[in-house]
Amino acid sequence: MRLAFLVNDVDTEIDEYTTTRLARAAARGGHDTWYIGVGDLEFGSNDGLFAARARAARWMDDDTLESFMERIKGCDPERIVLDDLDALVLRNESIDDLQARPWASPMGVVFGQMLAARGVTVVNDPNTLHRATSKLYLEEFPESVRPRSLVTRDPEAIARFVDEVGHAVVKPLYGAKGRNVFMIDGPDETNLAQMTEAVLQDGYAIVQEFIDGAEDGDVRMFLLEGRILERDGRPAAFRRVPTGNDPRANISTGGRSVPLEAGAPEFAVIEPMADKLVADGMFLVGIDVIGGKVVEINAESPGGFQSIERLYDLDIAETVIEALERRARVGS
Repeated sequence: MRLAFLVNDVDTEIDEYTTTRLARAAARGGHDTWYIGVGDLEFGSNDGLFAARARAARWMDDDTLESFMERIKGCDPERIVLDDLDALVLRNESIDDLQARPWASPMGVVFGQMLAARGVTVVNDPNTLHRATSKLYLEEFPESVRPRSLVTRDPEAIARFVDEVGHAVVKPLYGAKGRNVFMIDGPDETNLAQMTEAVLQDGYAIVQEFIDGAEDGDVRMFLLEGRILERDGRPAAFRRVPTGNDPRANISTGGRSVPLEAGAPEFAVIEPMADKLVADGMFLVGIDVIGGKVVEINAESPGGFQSIERLYDLDIAETVIEALERRARVGS
């Protein structure tokens, strides 16, 4: 299989990323594997084909993730024709580019849509991904699996919602890595105006009712083609626990990952979501669950494979590449 991973910028990739583990699994499996940055694409040459300045990802027997990524960054870019790819894996995070490189933010989805129309298998499906990047995507799923919520830019509407539900969480509709996520104690929250102002600087806000147990963290689960991702019978899931007084459990904000016992009630949310995820072409997603409610769907470059590898000594990336190979063989 000939495949490429589209990232924000190859030179800023980190060896611990989930993307690096996916590329390692692909290269180890003998696949022709490439890295492409959002700014490395081109279209409209005389041959009418898509092309890119790509860097080869070749795994050596004595490699570590660090040496693997160093070699990718250090090699000279080669011009490859993207029409010849069997699969393109969209791993760029558009939200990261939204502020510093606004021109780059939509381009992964745009080029992904065009390549998919030309017959290349593109995951996750770019025709849905532009919508799934927003936290509003969660509202398309059954009420039974998600908390009560409100999406608005009206501070007074946020205050009214808090009056109704009491304890709540407010965060940007387009946000990641725990930035500007605030816990609201209830209608008497003295800092509500300041919290709301900070969140609305990023656009729309989403306010969710607080789910009992959130103070103890959340559960990150990976779903592959609508089912729990597994390797050797072990589900790809773990608990994220906040540290200190920070209620956010995101690993990027200092949270730590701990094993999740199989058979946890969080797995009950998967079945009501499965059909829609498959229909929407959401090949690989990460979902965050608290108390049997999904509080977030991570459809754009979901991360956390390093926690699975550390906790269970499992390379679940191999399962993902095997599934991608099957999908590319039959067509997306």
